[in-house]
Amino acid sequence: MELITKKRLILVAGRGHSELSTEVAAHLKIPLGECVLSTFANGEIYCRYGENIRSADVFVFQTHGGSINDLLMEQLIMIDAAKRASAKRITAVCPFYGYARQDRKAEGREPITARLVADMLTAAGADRVVTVDLHTGQIQGFFDYPVDHLTAVPVIAEYLKDNVVDDAVIVAPDAGGGKLARRFADRLNADIAFIDKRRPKGTHNVAVATEVVGDIDGRTCIIVDDMIDTAGTVVSAANLLIDRGAVEVYIAATHGLLSGPAVDRLKNGPIREVVVTNTVPISDEKRFDNLRVLSIAPLLAEAIDAVFEDGSVSELFGGDNM
Repeated sequence: MELITKKRLILVAGRGHSELSTEVAAHLKIPLGECVLSTFANGEIYCRYGENIRSADVFVFQTHGGSINDLLMEQLIMIDAAKRASAKRITAVCPFYGYARQDRKAEGREPITARLVADMLTAAGADRVVTVDLHTGQIQGFFDYPVDHLTAVPVIAEYLKDNVVDDAVIVAPDAGGGKLARRFADRLNADIAFIDKRRPKGTHNVAVATEVVGDIDGRTCIIVDDMIDTAGTVVSAANLLIDRGAVEVYIAATHGLLSGPAVDRLKNGPIREVVVTNTVPISDEKRFDNLRVLSIAPLLAEAIDAVFEDGSVSELFGGDNM
């Protein structure tokens, strides 16, 4: 007896970012899969698939912004449910990968939580991960299966090319941002400068920009980073750049977390425009006049389609996504 099977792509989404997941499904021209999610009175999360997913290629979509621990746990439960429902392959789609900053031990007796998250996704039953602009690319090494590491650089660079003056300088807010700054500089044919940043020992959301390395006098500066959390780093860098003679400052980042005092700092800082993508939901109260939110949905849809069809994800970026 001979049996010819057809591949089925099923995209299911957690409750972390319904706007983005719906937009991705629209670009893929498929409906979101049926998945019942609810929360018990004591906070436990319940999940049940409302359709047959046996032998399907299931993509479990969840961004880890907002209530990060609840959203991460919800994705793990969804992956476990898909595994027990006999899905053929399960891909965890994490536009923003939670705990990515804790990718090493900066001081003694600290965890490496980015590895812990990788282990939990593996234990739940994921066979692959799709994510966007990890804090460091080396996090891919925490997984023993493929990680498709997308980057929002082409999306943001295209916007900057159309909206910022030609003679711009790409600024890395710290020494670790050099590779990202180089990607932007190559796409925009711009020079690079670096900020010397100091983080007081024992602190997590405090950073002080102390000096600029590079020619920024009389020029437009674009500070690039993977995320904006409390905005302390980028606003401190913007103030320093203006003090050193920059004409105006733009800030570009993939993940606009905008936690705590971030919005006030960005609104009151010497910043012409803040450009982020919608990898995490940005509520109305966090939006302000000079904030621009670009959609990452077309890029995610292309990557999901390439994974489903066993194509090359790297070709979407010309190999510039490692």
